[in-house]
Formats: sequence, C-alpha cells, structure tokens
Amino acid sequence: MARLVECVPNFSEGRNRAVIDAIADAIKGVADVKLLDVDPGADTNRTVFTLVGPPEAVADAALKAAHKAYELIDMSKHHGAHPRMAAMDVCPIVPISDVTMDECVEISRGIGRRIADELRLPVYFYEYAATSEPRRSLANIRAGEYEGLERKLRNPAWAPDAGPARFDARFGAPVVGAREFLIAYNVNLNTRDRKLANEIALNIREGGRLKRDTAGNPVLDEQGKQVKVPGLLKAVRAIGWYIEQYRQAQVSINLINYKTTPLHVVFETVREEAGKLGLIVTGSELVGLMPLQPLVDAGKFYLRKQGKSAGAPEREVVEAAVRSLGLDQLAEFDPDKKVIEYQFRKRGALVAMPVDRFVDEVSSESPAPGGGSVAALSGSLAAGLSAMVANLTVGKKGYEAAWTELSDLAERAQAVKDQLVWAVDDDTDAFNAAMAAMRMPKSTPEEQASRNAALEAGYQQASRVPLQTARACLDAMKLSLIVAEKGNTNSASDAGVAALMGRAGVEGAVLNVLINLGSVKDDAFKQACRAETAGLVKDAATLCDDVVAKVRSTFSS
Repeated sequence: MARLVECVPNFSEGRNRAVIDAIADAIKGVADVKLLDVDPGADTNRTVFTLVGPPEAVADAALKAAHKAYELIDMSKHHGAHPRMAAMDVCPIVPISDVTMDECVEISRGIGRRIADELRLPVYFYEYAATSEPRRSLANIRAGEYEGLERKLRNPAWAPDAGPARFDARFGAPVVGAREFLIAYNVNLNTRDRKLANEIALNIREGGRLKRDTAGNPVLDEQGKQVKVPGLLKAVRAIGWYIEQYRQAQVSINLINYKTTPLHVVFETVREEAGKLGLIVTGSELVGLMPLQPLVDAGKFYLRKQGKSAGAPEREVVEAAVRSLGLDQLAEFDPDKKVIEYQFRKRGALVAMPVDRFVDEVSSESPAPGGGSVAALSGSLAAGLSAMVANLTVGKKGYEAAWTELSDLAERAQAVKDQLVWAVDDDTDAFNAAMAAMRMPKSTPEEQASRNAALEAGYQQASRVPLQTARACLDAMKLSLIVAEKGNTNSASDAGVAALMGRAGVEGAVLNVLINLGSVKDDAFKQACRAETAGLVKDAATLCDDVVAKVRSTFSS
C-alpha cells in the first residue's frame, strides 16, 4: 500500500472562478497528487480543496498552492461569512495509509516553515502540530480574525510558530496543522420527522444536550453556566434534519476521529437509539470519500457478528460493510470511487493478467517474470489455502474451541497473501531495474562510476526482494502448520498443499537471492543474506515435513 496523506487547504476566495482554477491548476501540476474535490462557497467567500498523495508530493502541492494564493488573493479586500485569518487560511495534513500522526505533524510543520521562509509570513501550528495547548484549537488561534491580526502579532504571547511577527496585509497568517480524518456520514431513518432525528443526534453526539429541570428550564452550575448532559459517543458531532429529495429524516454526523469511535459503532448506536423511539434505520450515506480502514473494521465486525471468520479477502470484507451499513440504500456505493486508497492502488501488470496469460508470459523467451515472481505467487497461494482452511473451520460444530484463534489466523493469512501478491510484480520490477543499470553508458570514468553504483544498488535490491518473499513464504508455512493441527479435517489436504507451496516459495525465492548475490560487491551484505537464506531453507524443510506428517496422520486415522 502506498504511503498516503490527505491535505484540505481552505482559501479565502469562493467567488472568483479564475483564482480558484489557478490554485487548482497549481495543485494538479504536481505529479502523484490527486485533486479529489474543489468546493467553493460564495457566501463564505471560501473554497475548500481536497488533495491526496504521497507525503512529499502533497507538501509540494500545498506550497505551490500557497504561492499561487499569495499572487492572487488580497485579504485587505476580502469579505465573507466564514471566520478567516489568511489567504490560505488553514492547511491540515491528515494520515490516510501507512503514515503516522507524528509523521503528519512533521509534514505539516515542514510546510509551515517553508511558507514562512519562502514568503516571509507568520505561520501558526494547530491541532496535533500545536506547540502549546492553547494553540491546539483553531478557533483560539483565529480569534479576532484578519481584522485583529496586526494587533495580535504585536502581542508576545501570540508570536508565530514560524516566520516573522510581521503583518502582511495581502496574505495574513496561515494556520497549518495535523488532524485525524473527518468522515461526513448520515444515517437514514424511516420517518420524515426531523425532531425525532434530532433527538437521536442529541443522544449520541459528544456535546450532548442542555440539562433541564422538571419545568424545562436549563440547569445552571455554581458559576451560572448552563450544565450539559454528555452524549454517548466521543468524537461525534450530530444534528437531525429532513431531506426532501429522499423523503427521509437523517441523523447527520461528523465523525471527527474514527479511531476513537469506529464507524460501525456510530451506526449501531443510532440504530439502538432509533429503536427506543419506535424508528428503524434503513441505511446510511457517506458524503465524499473515506479511508479504507473504517470500512474494513466495520466489515470484520459484522462478519464476526454473523459467526463467520473475519479473515475474508479485503474486497469481501468491504462488501460486508457496505451491505451491513446500508451504504447503497440511496445511491450506488462503488468502493473504487469512494475509498481513497483505491484511487491510488494499482494492480501490478503481472497479477492483473488472467492465469493463462501469466503462464504464457512466464513461458516466453523474456527473462522476466521468472523464478522470483513464480516463488512469490507460490507463497501467496500457500497463504490463501491456510486462510481457506481457517475460514472453513470457523462456525463448524466440533471446532468451537478453535474459532477465535483460526479467525485471527485467517486475517494474518490474508495479510501475508496480499504481501506476496504484490511481490509477484516487485520481483520483476527489481530485476528490470538491475537490467536498466546494465544498459547505462560507460564511456567516461564518471559514467562508469555512476553505472557501477547503479548496478550495485540494483543487484542488492534484486536480492532483498526475493529475500523478503522467502520470509513471507515461511510465515505462510507457519500458518499452514496451525491449520493442519487445529483446522477442519475435511480440508487437511489443503493445509498440506499450503505447506508444499510455501516450501517451493521459500526455496525458489532463496535461489533468486543467491544468483543475484553473485553480482553484488558488498561482502558484508552477501554474508548476511547467505546466512539468513540458509536458515530459511532449513526451517522450511522442517515445517513442511511436520505439516505433511500431520496431514497424513489425519488420513490414516
């Protein structure tokens, strides 16, 4: 999976289409970045851009957009309904896949420092990137807005986190930070009564509702402030409304941290609260896009609730989530269009082929795909068979004691399977990179040095990739032993085949490591690889013998 972050910069221009398009073009000009949405608002005089891509590319796109806003937006002439303090008013970085929040903090601060240095602007950091607790809140930083900024910058307590404490009348002071992904999500009810929907919203949202006495008056605390009764769910904001287009009321929800409160917990809680009011939840609606993880978590939750293994292929898990949450009630829900990671995930050229085409390609005169790719495919089939045996065990009478363990195993097996599927193309790509280095010019000493360095790097990588394949194939074999011992005996032969395929994967990948090491110059690297491969082959042989023996004993009993 690619490393991905989302960036949602807000610009103080929502009426001049030429300016909005120019900022969009600046973002689109950065390779590997996808501009997923441009949402202008005339009344707010503000446009929200949503872009996703690898961290470095997204940072570059944010910088280019800031430079374009510096050229085209004059805050001294800006008027709009939305609070604002700068031409690029706020720029949050959000983790999507394989990127931590700590990394997003560093990415956002890097963007802020570059804006400060390149444009000589004061910059503030907020949310997870904040340098102090009072600055975590965007509202705190933006208090007084653009009109009060010049005075704020003279206050030492509000010295910017980066850049000079200098008021720039054209641009203002941008606020850059890191936050979790916000999911805009509506739950559909079998009523047109907005008040009933709002009653549910008040019950579930973190902010809750005002506490009232028996006469219906708000209860006050000792300081004279109104007392609130907190809602059921953390990190949830919600209201109830009626949508004429659907002829249904909805509980409209902003889930501001799906890691604190998972999506399926929101749905189930709304369903419980609706039931108390005599209502039925008929489905739900996702507004915009979302990361993959909340759907995977939901799909696994509902599979387990059905007494099934959660170790299904990812697409089946996502489908279970879509069905269970009723995400397709109001309109088609296409995961390829709605899941952010699927916008970037590209199947390798080899694994995208039909089986007969792949075998034909292997059999051709081209040196790639070769043994390394075939070894990876063999290992992926081993992991897939182990997942299958586990899934055929969960829910079966007589195996109750193993259900939980084998459901967990099936999930691990799916992860190993996916890793090895990607390795099918990775191996060929690594081999092709080494061959490309071989074709580099070598007419001058400088060219020879560059070529030799590229060759060394290429052959080391061509050794690392099958070494990782061998490790993953051994992991698949370890899973095959467990399912041979505890799985459904009617599928024992499948566990045996898994072990045999896994061993073929280990030994085949190791052969590819060794042949590529012959072209590597680094002796320490070669020795470490050879020592590890010897251990992998030995462990694979022992594991395979143990699994096959266990399977054969099943036949004879």
